[in-house]
Amino acid sequence: MEHGQELQTPDWMSCLPAELLDVPLWNLAIPGSHDSMSFCLDLSSPVLGSEPVALKVLEFLFPCFTRPCIYRWATTQQTVLRDQCELGIRYLDLRIARKPAGGSRLYFHHAVYTLIAVEEALSELAVWLDAHPKEIVIISCSHFEGMTDTDHMRLAEDIITLFGKKLCPHEDIPTLHSCWSRQHQVIVSYENDQMVQQHPELWDAIPYWYADSPDPKKVVAYLEEQKHRQRPGFYVSGLNLTEDITYVLLHPYLNMRKLTMRSLSLLLKWTSEQSPGKEDGAVNIVCCDFVDVSHFCSLVIGLNYKLLGFDNVITDYSLCR
Repeated sequence: MEHGQELQTPDWMSCLPAELLDVPLWNLAIPGSHDSMSFCLDLSSPVLGSEPVALKVLEFLFPCFTRPCIYRWATTQQTVLRDQCELGIRYLDLRIARKPAGGSRLYFHHAVYTLIAVEEALSELAVWLDAHPKEIVIISCSHFEGMTDTDHMRLAEDIITLFGKKLCPHEDIPTLHSCWSRQHQVIVSYENDQMVQQHPELWDAIPYWYADSPDPKKVVAYLEEQKHRQRPGFYVSGLNLTEDITYVLLHPYLNMRKLTMRSLSLLLKWTSEQSPGKEDGAVNIVCCDFVDVSHFCSLVIGLNYKLLGFDNVITDYSLCR
């Protein structure tokens, strides 16, 4: 691979060299989006009950100030799932909730609820998968909010009905070859042990490691420490920065996009230095905010060529569109 070569990301899995097709997916480098559905937050919806008391008090006293502020800081993506997949994203971080007055439909959330319902987003994803039959997407269903056992059962059944034979059962060791031979395209990580025990189509929750800090240097230091822990199979290294209500109030002219953009070079530099594989210290899924504003996806995909002895295909981590 030549220095600076651009990868064809919509079908990058089907374009990987033959030597990588029998590597377990948890030993490949896979780009993911953090809070994948936060591009469609509903400013008219209430703040989640699980949010800090201080935020809920501010929202009650000063809704005209608080709602736009929440939108600026809780929005971490700008594009729909289809477009994220076109960029090369293969791990989707879906946080699911039932709205207090939303009937039986389920939505996504990040501080507030989304405009788009779960069934609509997953149906869009199923259409994209039909058009890209050799691409495998990992869906993480987690951070459930306000959901009953009945909601979980219905959601699991809807996922199984929608994706059908595309679902890879959790007893498999998935490789690209094995998934293609069985027409598997979807791995569903589900953060509810009871549902996983009842449905072999669902996988245990995939660990998501993040630093819980707005400081990119602390994010990098934390990820360096975490990647030497015992490998759990699939796992996520989160490049995402995290703020609290105090930080937001002390930085009134910032927002999550600006915070991410000014830290992106450092975060992508760390990413470019990583390698996938089964060895201690290897990375697997790497998640980022605003995946459409940089060469993040190509950078992570390019890490896989290190398994063949090549330097990373994409090395210019400062290029931002």
